Amino acid sequence: MTGRLDAGKLYAALDAEREANGLSWRQLAAESGVSTSLVSRMGNGHRPDLDGFIALVQWLGMPAETFMIWPEEKRPKRRKLSLEAQIAPLLRAQDELAEDDRQHLIDMVNMTIRHFRAKKKGR
Repeated sequence: MTGRLDAGKLYAALDAEREANGLSWRQLAAESGVSTSLVSRMGNGHRPDLDGFIALVQWLGMPAETFMIWPEEKRPKRRKLSLEAQIAPLLRAQDELAEDDRQHLIDMVNMTIRHFRAKKKGR
């Protein structure tokens, strides 16, 4: 089996970003440069074509590999990023927040993650 696209994960990320920005699906399609029928088909479980996939991940500003499912024997041999390392760039990219507010959010997220990890170890 070769790697493949997790279309459900892509659609969920699009939906979250759409809602966060108060956009309709039609507006998302227009902003990202894809057809409304593409996002409609994705909502019904279909995968986008390659050009549509590229446009959508670029609109999200996320790496394409975020939405890949790798077979275990072909998974790239690299260290998995911690949750903190994945979240921090997303928070730092928030232009509507002041730098000290972004740092405060990062600190709060990191503290919460450490709390849950310590709680899990204590079980």
